[in-house]
Amino acid sequence: MKVRDVMSAPAVTVPPHALLAEVIRRMADHAVGSVVVVEDGGPCGIVTDRDLAMRALGVGMSLSARASEVMSPRPVTVDAADELHVAYRAMRLAGVRRLPVLDGRRVVGVVTADDLLLDVFQRLSDLLGPVARSILEEAPGSPEPRR
Repeated sequence: MKVRDVMSAPAVTVPPHALLAEVIRRMADHAVGSVVVVEDGGPCGIVTDRDLAMRALGVGMSLSARASEVMSPRPVTVDAADELHVAYRAMRLAGVRRLPVLDGRRVVGVVTADDLLLDVFQRLSDLLGPVARSILEEAPGSPEPRR
C-alpha cells in the first residue's frame, strides 16, 4: 500500500509570513492539527497544535506573530508513491506524528499517526474477520450456517 492511499489531501498550507491568527483559523476551518508552511512551492516548515501551545501562546507570543517564528523547520517528508512502511519508519525515527506528503517537490497531503492507526485497524479487521466468523459458526449452540 502506498502513502497516497492513506494520506489526508489536500494539505492545509500557509506561507511563512502568515499570522498565527490565520494559522489557527485555517487549522480550525479544516479540523486539522497542523499546517504545512510552504515557500516557493515546497515545504519549509510545519506548525502543529503543539507548536502553537508550547512555542507561541504558551510563552505569550502575539497572534500577529508569523508562522515562521513558531514552525518546526525542515519537516521530515515522505513521497506519495512511497510504500507505507516508509512513513511508519520516518515517524518512528523522527519522533513526529505528522509528515507532509510530496509529489516531486509539491506538497499534496499529510499523513498522520492517526492515518497509520486506521490502516493497522483495517488490516487487523481484514485478517481477523474470517477467523471470528469461523469461531462463531463453530461455537456450541450456534445455528447451522446457511448454505
